[in-house]
Amino acid sequence: MTRILAIDTSSAWCSVALSLGDSEPTFRHQPVAAGASQLLLPWIEELLLESKLAIADLDAVAVGVGPGAFTGVRLGVAAVQGLAVAANLPVIPVASLDSIAMQLIANPNFQKVHPSQFVIAIDARMDEIYWAKYEYKSPGIAPKRLGDIHLSSPESIDLNGAEYLAGSAIPAFGNRLFKHRELPKDRLDGDINVSALGVLNCAIPKFASGKHISVHELEPLYVRNKVALTTEEREQAFKKSE
Repeated sequence: MTRILAIDTSSAWCSVALSLGDSEPTFRHQPVAAGASQLLLPWIEELLLESKLAIADLDAVAVGVGPGAFTGVRLGVAAVQGLAVAANLPVIPVASLDSIAMQLIANPNFQKVHPSQFVIAIDARMDEIYWAKYEYKSPGIAPKRLGDIHLSSPESIDLNGAEYLAGSAIPAFGNRLFKHRELPKDRLDGDINVSALGVLNCAIPKFASGKHISVHELEPLYVRNKVALTTEEREQAFKKSE
């Protein structure tokens, strides 16, 4: 029985899931106004207690490494680093868009449309989006990401070949995503968001195929190189402008 703890704090949600082999995963998922730091560790303790497990009983810990909210991604990675070091556990990093893609393929409307290609696009703030294109074959096979995760303006998204679009970029930017190609409304899902269940569903096959890493190799996935200028950089820029 594979036991994997999955967490994601890369968005406006705090999300924790625990797999228990063939049983349904236990799950906590809630929007947080001021960050997930107050909920994350208590939720982990609750799920382990309910399942009568200790951290050391787990096979691995999975975490959403972004891209997403800078502080949230850092929080999730730091929490997993602490847990994995304490119990000497391997770690499974999962990109946030891959997590959403894995959730999406279980959606009944998505299955009805059965697109061979689709795009996940999420709000990256600063009037930009993170997006990636995926290939989909059948319900039993995980979607394959085609290339890197991109950061661009909403208008620069590439929907060529895509038959479905999902993610928070849809309610955030609306028609700006469809400057070059439109999709029917029944092929849009703006409600789906990243969750620990998606992270878990990505992590289980990764663990089975040996795709895990040492906790010392774990790091956030920063698609945007500069989130904000440091104080020193701002001071230097100010001096140059004088």
